[in-house]
Amino acid sequence: MPEPSPEDRPVLVVDLGGQYSQLIARRVREARVYSELVGHKTPAAALREKNPAAVILSGGPASVYADHAPQVDPGLYELGVPVLGICYGMQLMAQDLGGKVERAAGEFGKTSFRFRGTLAEGLPEEQTGWMSHRDSVTAPPEGATVTAGSENTPIAGFEAPERGLYGVQFHPEVPHTPHGQDVLKNFLYSVAGAHPTWTPAAVIEEQVERIRAQVGGAAATA
Repeated sequence: MPEPSPEDRPVLVVDLGGQYSQLIARRVREARVYSELVGHKTPAAALREKNPAAVILSGGPASVYADHAPQVDPGLYELGVPVLGICYGMQLMAQDLGGKVERAAGEFGKTSFRFRGTLAEGLPEEQTGWMSHRDSVTAPPEGATVTAGSENTPIAGFEAPERGLYGVQFHPEVPHTPHGQDVLKNFLYSVAGAHPTWTPAAVIEEQVERIRAQVGGAAATA
């Protein structure tokens, strides 16, 4: 029987209308972890069928409290896998799980911030990263610890490891966040337990092995 492939446990990137959703999925694959982009209206049951290793909520231009703002099935948080919210995704997670989001001064462009916690493991505490938000989380979900903060955004990151919840206000997927890929790797490897084994070439090899196994099995029963 063929070994389980990375595609069997994808990291699902939920598109919440942000311009960087495709880029997040690509960064995950650059970390050699298989990813799939899914729409925010996808029911939790359909997400569960994909057997994800983790879920990432993308950024987006909307305000979480605005009419017709992108939402997710609340069951997403009950899948039993880690969830990382980025920018709007972090705000949506906070709002959905008992935190609070309000209009604030906002930040646009490269911003200095302090960063600690699991996602910052092995990285400098003082960092710069790309921010693009008008709203801010003013209270994290219950039980979450604030892990990042800037001059204008005291809650620029939070985590609740026992609940599998992680959020960052900055965009780790863009080049303007120098340590961003390392943040994603910390989430993928340390939090989600994903292994860096996926490559496009590996996909072809795995499919060939699966076909050989199927053909061999069919020949044996013929």
